[in-house]
Amino acid sequence: MMRKKSISASKASLVLFLCQMISALEVPLDSKLLEELSQPPTITQQSPKDYIVDPRENIVIQCEAKGKPPPSFSWTRNGTHFDIDKDAQVTMKPNSGTLVINIMNGGKAEAYEGVYQCTARNERGAAISNNIVIRPSRSPLWTKEKLEPNQVREGDSLVLHCRPPVGLPPPIIFWMDNAFQRLPQSERVSQGLNGDLYFSNVQPEDTREDYICYARFNHTQTIQQKQPISVKVFSMDSLNDTIAANLSDTDIYGAKPVTERQPVLLTPTGSTSTKVELRGNVLLLECIAAGLPTPVIRWIKEGGELPANRTFFENFKKTLKIIDVSEADSGNYKCIARNILGSAHHVISVTVKAAPYWITAPRNLVLSPGEDGTLICRANGNPKPNISWLANGVPIAIAPEDPSRKVDGDTIIFSHVQERSSAVYQCNASNEYGYLLANAFVNVLAEPPRILTSANKLYQVISDSPALLDCAYFGSPKPEIEWFKGVKGSILRGNEYIFHDNGTLEIPVAQKDSTGTYTCVARNELGKIQNEVQLEVKDPTMIIKQPEYKVVQRYGQVSFECIIKHDSTLLPAVIWLKDNDELPDDERFLVGKDNLTIMNVTDRDDGTYTCIVNTTLDSVSASAVLTVVAAPPTPAIIYARPNPPFDLELTGQLERSVELSWIPGDENNSPITNFVIEYEDGLHEPGVWHYQTEVPGTQTTVQLKLSPYVNYSFRVIAVNEIGRSQPSEPSEQYLTKSANPDENPSNVQGIGSEPDNLVITWESLKGFQSNGPGLQYKVSWRQKDVDDEWTSVIVANVSKYIVSGTPTFVPYEIKVQALNDLGYAPEPSEVIGHSGEDLPMVAPGNVQVHVVNSTLAKVHWDPVPLKTVRGHLQGYKVYYWKVQSLSRRSRRHVEKKILTFRGNKTFGMLPGLEPYSSYKLNVRVVNGKGEGPASPDKVFKTPEGVPSSPSFLKITNPTLDSLTLEWGSPTHPNGVLTSYILKFQPINNTHELGPLVEIRIPANESSLILKNLNYSTRYKFYFNAQTSVGSGSQITEEAVTIMDEGKMAMASRQVDIATQGWFIGLMCAVALLILILLIVCFIRRNKGGKYPVKEKEDAHADPEIQPMKEDDGTFGEYRSLESDAEDHKPLKKGSRTPSDRTVKKEDSDDSLVDYGEGVNGQFNEDGSFIGQYSGKKEKEPAEGNESSEAPSPVNAMNSFV
Repeated sequence: MMRKKSISASKASLVLFLCQMISALEVPLDSKLLEELSQPPTITQQSPKDYIVDPRENIVIQCEAKGKPPPSFSWTRNGTHFDIDKDAQVTMKPNSGTLVINIMNGGKAEAYEGVYQCTARNERGAAISNNIVIRPSRSPLWTKEKLEPNQVREGDSLVLHCRPPVGLPPPIIFWMDNAFQRLPQSERVSQGLNGDLYFSNVQPEDTREDYICYARFNHTQTIQQKQPISVKVFSMDSLNDTIAANLSDTDIYGAKPVTERQPVLLTPTGSTSTKVELRGNVLLLECIAAGLPTPVIRWIKEGGELPANRTFFENFKKTLKIIDVSEADSGNYKCIARNILGSAHHVISVTVKAAPYWITAPRNLVLSPGEDGTLICRANGNPKPNISWLANGVPIAIAPEDPSRKVDGDTIIFSHVQERSSAVYQCNASNEYGYLLANAFVNVLAEPPRILTSANKLYQVISDSPALLDCAYFGSPKPEIEWFKGVKGSILRGNEYIFHDNGTLEIPVAQKDSTGTYTCVARNELGKIQNEVQLEVKDPTMIIKQPEYKVVQRYGQVSFECIIKHDSTLLPAVIWLKDNDELPDDERFLVGKDNLTIMNVTDRDDGTYTCIVNTTLDSVSASAVLTVVAAPPTPAIIYARPNPPFDLELTGQLERSVELSWIPGDENNSPITNFVIEYEDGLHEPGVWHYQTEVPGTQTTVQLKLSPYVNYSFRVIAVNEIGRSQPSEPSEQYLTKSANPDENPSNVQGIGSEPDNLVITWESLKGFQSNGPGLQYKVSWRQKDVDDEWTSVIVANVSKYIVSGTPTFVPYEIKVQALNDLGYAPEPSEVIGHSGEDLPMVAPGNVQVHVVNSTLAKVHWDPVPLKTVRGHLQGYKVYYWKVQSLSRRSRRHVEKKILTFRGNKTFGMLPGLEPYSSYKLNVRVVNGKGEGPASPDKVFKTPEGVPSSPSFLKITNPTLDSLTLEWGSPTHPNGVLTSYILKFQPINNTHELGPLVEIRIPANESSLILKNLNYSTRYKFYFNAQTSVGSGSQITEEAVTIMDEGKMAMASRQVDIATQGWFIGLMCAVALLILILLIVCFIRRNKGGKYPVKEKEDAHADPEIQPMKEDDGTFGEYRSLESDAEDHKPLKKGSRTPSDRTVKKEDSDDSLVDYGEGVNGQFNEDGSFIGQYSGKKEKEPAEGNESSEAPSPVNAMNSFV
């Protein structure tokens, strides 16, 4: 099977581009052939559509064309014929259509403004140029105006207007001072796109009188200047001084200090605005804000991301710049100005329109008589451009009839053409934003085959490299090409050959047996021709003994070997270099046949020596380093990391590979085990080094695989047992050619966020994966299992696209394909996604409940149809709640419980039900959006169960032989109570239990008096309730009957120690001793007739005992006889004083507690108070949690133990 591949034959003597499209030929650019073939005119050069000229120079309007015979030229101006012979100022260049309008000898450029169009015509048709609009540039002067000085307060905003004159083209604006120095700009002060100078807030240093706006007009190389603008900033200090100097001392003056202000947008105004930009242009959006502190500007795109690699921020982030905009960049862009006081924002709605651009431009057709062909003209734009056709410059509707021609919209179809069908057709695609005009000729020729490659041309190649044998040809109809080897060889076929469309035969891997004569045969219906070429395959040149690294002592001798092997028919030339330069002109350097010897080595000989072997077909080289050292005493061996490699070199640069070689550094007595190669991508990630590969330590070259559109630099790291060397210096950079992307985005998903959309997301390609500029994505989708065509959209380098207007929850086939300026990535794989979910439509049906026991039920339901789920089925939810207890008619707050059953289950268990109760439940289906409608409520009842324990059991009114029992009914009867069961038994002093007595009590009773009990006996009671199902849990209690009084007295005499005489005497002696000690204490304290408290008042030894002030809300308190340290002891556990150190008043405001009466307080005979004393406590509560406040006397008494 023959393979065909379109390439340019780079080794051919004549450049040949032969492109076939529907049996069409393109005439090759061969000068001899062009002289012989007739060809309609082709415009080769013309002036731009919008041509602004310098009014001081001659106007040159270009129009060049080629054709056979040579075309003649004519011009129209403003739609009518322009007779250049009648205007002495206008001439046309010889053999050209270029006009020269003489302005420098008296002509005026304004007189020649207009729309010009050139026509090139010969006997085979007419080609026309674009409409060329000629306009002279203008640089008007600034209008005179009186500029008032700007006086502004410090911190306020200010705008200095430029308002330049309207020029053609618009001038470039900049601000300078009188010394022609640009005014410094910053986040606070900057120039807007309209040329005005904006101050977010003015500072005293902004005061100056020479703010000058300049306008530079590039076409005329002139600069216009506005009158200087004066700005004076009043600072608060200077303003206060001015006011003070004009006011008397009694006046109140003072300017307000500089106040901070939240941001306010100076431009644009309002909250929203619109912007229209054309595809391919640069989008500039601007926001400048006033405020103090100076606001910071941030930009976002609502509902999307700013395009990567095309977004730039200028003018201190006040200007958002997006280059090469496309329709995908339309949307709302929000600028946010923020400082510490707040923020302001503005939304700019951007619409990207498009002037027409080519999808398929018409291409020249070379046809044979009787052949068919088509001219296709396809363009796009926004709005969609209108396509119109002209023939030889005349609208095709009024052009002469041609029976072989049929116009079908953007296509002209030719059938059975004849020589008279030759013509030049023009396609015009236009909309409101511009137009495209393309010429394409139809040239009907009848020509026998011609071979343009020289006869018996000799090709020589090296073995194992590709061989390209050219056979440039032309003929009409297009000839068929066949190749033969040898004089009587058979036609060449098979995978070992590649046959290119331009006739070239490629042998991808030429071997020695490929040598020989090859014959190219071209034939069509008008004839046949052949040509022979010769191929010789040579052995490659190799260095079989390379020079090696040498270390030599000073004044010694060293020799480098370079032994080669080469093809016997090739003459090699061996060259030696030192440090990539010629060898020094020194007789010490001896170049032999296979070596280089250096005599009497000096320090200057240190370096890298390279042996280069060149032949006419190939070149090889090898290098070695010479290190010159002194002859020191033998040092101790030091092991260290190797020195970094050096002299990195890139050779054999191909599109996807390159060979890297290097020279190892000193291994420092530890052999190098391997080399690590790293690379840097200077285009996408400058400064970041990535691992590429590693090779053994004996290897100093490596073939590296490369990716397209990466600016590679390489470095090498040597590794030995001690560690890694420092990286080498980077190699030279190598920028690989751009190519189609090799891969598509990963992790493609389609999940709807709303019922009517499909959100398609993916992981974007990394920078180096783009393989070229202009990375975009083609997002395609179609509904699965429906015979729909793919819908596609090309988006910018983002990672999300939202498809609106989709049906609810339907499967979609999705694919995302990467593309760049060179083309598309391979066809991506398809993934299945779903549009957005909506709430389920129907409720489960046939809900049935089976009560298992009093606390468990089983519920069944029928599954809902999957189509009604409208989403991913997640399961079913059962809502159930207790309506009422059947034993109690009172309703209570309804608490609904929910059980979720995952997946497509159709039954579930309901645990934890209450017995003897009425329940309701419903079932709902659940998807990712939420729950569907509930099924009708289903009522079910649970049977009776055993009751809970009685709510309480109290035993009261003990007598000698009876006890009264009272109880409360169970909190959860769980049915109809039938009776209560009371069991009791006595407990003796050794805690042994007596006989058990059981009594059944009617359910409507709530108390019982037990009689005929033993006196002074402890009983243990067991009490529980019963339903028809059985007995519930029991509650226990103990109680004691009282003792007989006579027996109690006898027992008292036997055991009461308080009635014993010896005990009474001992207590009396202790009491007497305490009384004596107290009297002695009081006598000592009361010397002089003063109260103990009074002594403290007179002493004034402690400032804390001063009477309290009325306004501090606290006590001044007297200390007790205890030490200061004792006062600050923390309250002991069990103290009756609250944690907030306040005393709770329980009875009245006159309670003795307020006056310190307590356990330790008592009165002396004369009424003096003994112990601690306190004034009456204030009504307000004391401050809580004040740990440093001394405790009040009342608290101290209450906490004393």
